Amino acid sequence: MQKYLDDIVRGLFRENPTFRMLIGMCPPLAVTTSAVSGLIMGLATTAVLICSSTLISVLKSLIPKQVRIPVFIVIIATFVTMIDLILAALVPDVHKVLGLFVPLIVVNCLILGRAEAFASRMPVSRSITDALGMGLGFTWALTFIGCIRELLGAGTLFGATIMGESFVNWQIMQLPPGAFFTMGLIVFTLNLIGNHRARNVQKAARKQIQVVGKEG
Repeated sequence: MQKYLDDIVRGLFRENPTFRMLIGMCPPLAVTTSAVSGLIMGLATTAVLICSSTLISVLKSLIPKQVRIPVFIVIIATFVTMIDLILAALVPDVHKVLGLFVPLIVVNCLILGRAEAFASRMPVSRSITDALGMGLGFTWALTFIGCIRELLGAGTLFGATIMGESFVNWQIMQLPPGAFFTMGLIVFTLNLIGNHRARNVQKAARKQIQVVGKEG
């Protein structure tokens, strides 16, 4: 049970695909103009990731190694097409905003990378939890970026007005430079926190060694 939890936590935090591994960067920078867009794009990617990883793990012993990448892409493209049609039917307005970026999930290196590095080598159960963790990590990252950009760029959050009438919208946050600025600030902050924690751990370890040395 613990290994399954580790798979999920790893994708959510330690190896977050957006803030830690910095892969699949097109959606975080292009579709996060609002929290809703980020959330739906993240959930769509998660659904494709879980479905494709599951099927690839089931079929891994039947797929020749020489053609595994083309087969993976066909499997991923099949699920992307299904998700694209579902979004067009259920949330057409958001689907129009996301536009071409939903079909581009096919070439998202996060999905293909997990298929090659994990799903094609691990049991189905582990592949599902890995895909779930990575997908949810990708989703919360996109939603978080979208929240910041929507709040500062439009004064709203999930469509609800948050800022008062006196607030002046930061137009740059609705443009590509705002996405780069937001992404860079978040990554910088997380790295700063991570480095601070690492230094504290090293200091504690050195103190422990000194105490043991004195006692010896």
